[in-house]
Amino acid sequence: MPVLETNRLLLRKLSIDDAEAMHMYGSNDKVTKHVFWDTHKSLADTKAFIHYALNQYDNNAIAPWGIEHKQEKKLIGTIDFVRWLPEHRLAEIGYVITPEHWGKGIATEAAKKIIAFGFHHMNLVRIEAKCFSENIGSARVMEKVGMTFEGTIRKGIFIKNKHWNLKLYSILKDEFFAEN
Repeated sequence: MPVLETNRLLLRKLSIDDAEAMHMYGSNDKVTKHVFWDTHKSLADTKAFIHYALNQYDNNAIAPWGIEHKQEKKLIGTIDFVRWLPEHRLAEIGYVITPEHWGKGIATEAAKKIIAFGFHHMNLVRIEAKCFSENIGSARVMEKVGMTFEGTIRKGIFIKNKHWNLKLYSILKDEFFAEN
């Protein structure tokens, strides 16, 4: 898993040293109401996720990049291909950012970088992303990276004791290269 760099960010492997920074946003209900995973109840939950990621790295499986703010030298989120279907040349991205960095273009910057990586190095033809219909900020990120809104997947997921509608966005390789 390569380290990827943007103007402000370092996308890198997670380490156990990231546990406290990750726990700050992973235990924040304001953050976790927008993601498909449960709120971290303890630092042990966060460390368990990091150990899962480390195992994924060891097995050359898809795993999250930690998003480190270069100036702050601190983990501020994660981004990854949450689903990869090489036989279809398709992947789906997902991301989470600390609330202190919402609205500053961080998720957009990180997403553009892994989308470019997917098209340049993973032989992808399509990259998609989904968010809860209520998650206006995430939908805006998808639009800013050049994704097209394809529609709403009604009651597309059952988590947190309810069905959620999901917005589906995608970008195709030829669209990406036409814009970049």
